[in-house]
Amino acid sequence: MAERRIDRTSVLRHRARQQDLTRSGEAGDSRVLDLGVQDTGPDGFRWALELRGVRPPPDDVFLAWTLRGAPHAYRRSEAAAVAAATAPLDEADAAKRVFDASRPLRKAGIPVLDALDRVAETMSEVAGRRRVVKGEMSSALTDRLPDPYLRWCEPCRATHTYEQPFRLAALQAGLELEADTSPPVLRRIPGWRGPAKRVPPHLDPIRGVLRLLGPASPQLVAGYLDAPVRVVKQHWPDDVVPVEVDGETLDVLAEDLDAMADPGEPSGVRLLGPFDLFLQGRDRELVVPDADARRDLWRTLGRPGGVLAGSEVVGSWRPRSKGRRLQLAVTVWDGGPLPAGLDEQAERLATFRGQAFAGYVTDGG
Repeated sequence: MAERRIDRTSVLRHRARQQDLTRSGEAGDSRVLDLGVQDTGPDGFRWALELRGVRPPPDDVFLAWTLRGAPHAYRRSEAAAVAAATAPLDEADAAKRVFDASRPLRKAGIPVLDALDRVAETMSEVAGRRRVVKGEMSSALTDRLPDPYLRWCEPCRATHTYEQPFRLAALQAGLELEADTSPPVLRRIPGWRGPAKRVPPHLDPIRGVLRLLGPASPQLVAGYLDAPVRVVKQHWPDDVVPVEVDGETLDVLAEDLDAMADPGEPSGVRLLGPFDLFLQGRDRELVVPDADARRDLWRTLGRPGGVLAGSEVVGSWRPRSKGRRLQLAVTVWDGGPLPAGLDEQAERLATFRGQAFAGYVTDGG
């Protein structure tokens, strides 16, 4: 039974604070790099860090396919530890993370973990010390790997390796993603000697979700990691305490309980990118209670960003670029006026993009 009740507002304020969205000035680091900063969309990880006052030199971060097979940014000094932290926890976890690629492997009697090791070893051999475009790497793997590792791709009318094993094995092979490349370019991580033997607590993804997106349940954490709930339960931290949020019992790290109960009220407006960590929790009903607003924000295609006022997501935004000019299409869900301070953030985004802010448009679509 939960010992303490935490209301929804306190949870969101705590998350904003934990994710460094309440900073007013520049800082050298951010806790979101513990869990990884997703690099999806035109503004990617750099805008997510900019919102948190972090402007790391290019050599201080690296990009890799990790959780959910998505590209994420991390501290370069922790590359080996990140590889260990983001690897599947066991065979069942590996099978869940590679989706349909597990079926032919199991049918052939090949454990998924062994298959990922083989893909990683092959990728390392192919790459050597040079830069390799994703398509070239895929073709080389197709030539070197047996049938259970391969699939027919109807859109390409060609045989490829399965996508998720390809992505999940790359970091284990010591390969990072070169920033701002499309199609993606893989290259060797300098000084790579393999994944670390142990995972520092701050890089443990389960603890990371609890710290940055908590309170949470094993089901919510498993949804974020694409891992089986049973496996997450087996690795659930001991130092958690139950709290009640909107009638549901969830867990929070004991060290975060007092801060969550009295998080303080954040101020200011932030233009969150579509894949900002604040929007990545699997408890979307808590973050955005209105069903119509959730449908607008978390679209399958053309996902917009979120307008964060304090700790509440109050609307969505979409960029409208015309050369050196940037306009924003903003939808405020309750039909009210644009939040105070939005102009300043729009100017900030335009400057970040190397453009001039040219006001708002009303199409919203």
